[in-house]
Amino acid sequence: MEAAREVFAARGVDAPMSAVARRAGVGVATLYRRFPTRSSLVAAAFDDQLSVCAAAFDEALADPDPGHGLYTLLRKVCTTLVTDRGFETVFMAGFPASLDYDRERACAEERLTHLVRRARDAGRLREDFSPADIPLLLLAVSGLASQPPETAVPAAHRLLTYLFQSFQAVPPPRPAPLPPAPALDLSGLHRPAEHP
Repeated sequence: MEAAREVFAARGVDAPMSAVARRAGVGVATLYRRFPTRSSLVAAAFDDQLSVCAAAFDEALADPDPGHGLYTLLRKVCTTLVTDRGFETVFMAGFPASLDYDRERACAEERLTHLVRRARDAGRLREDFSPADIPLLLLAVSGLASQPPETAVPAAHRLLTYLFQSFQAVPPPRPAPLPPAPALDLSGLHRPAEHP
C-alpha cells in the first residue's frame, strides 16, 4: 500500500501500475492478483486518507470557534492538495468506481455544510458565503500542485489566508502580515486558447 501511496502522491492516480509494482518490488502480475483493477488499488491506497479527513472534520466540528475550526480544516486540506497529486485527483474529481468513496464524500459534504452554517450563524462568515464557495477555493489552491512542495505549501497557505479573510463577516481590524509570497515557477503555464 505504501508503494501505491508514494507513486500516486508523486505522479497521480493515472500512474502506470508497473510504476507501483516496481516501487513495491513485485511484478505487475502480483500487483494485479492482489488488486485486479486500478479502482481497487486507488480505493485501498486512499482509505487511510479518508480516515485522516474524517478526523480533521471531527477536530473542526469540536472547535468552540467554528470559524477557526473551518480555517484549520481548510488549511489541512489545502496542504494535502498541493503535496499529494493522487489525493488531489481523488478529492477534487472523485473516483467513481469506489462506492465507499462516494459515501465518504457525501458524509464530508454534509459535515462541511454543517461547519459552514455554524460559522455563519456565529457571525464568523459573511451571510452570502455558501458551502458551494469551498470548491472554488480548493480549485484555486489545487492549481499550485504543480509547484514543488517547499513552494506550494506556503503559497497555498497564503492564498487560503487571503481568501478566508474575505469570507469573514467582520474582517480582523488589522490582520497580521503574511510571510512573503514564495517565488513560483510559471514556466509550465500554458496560454489560454483564443476563442473566436
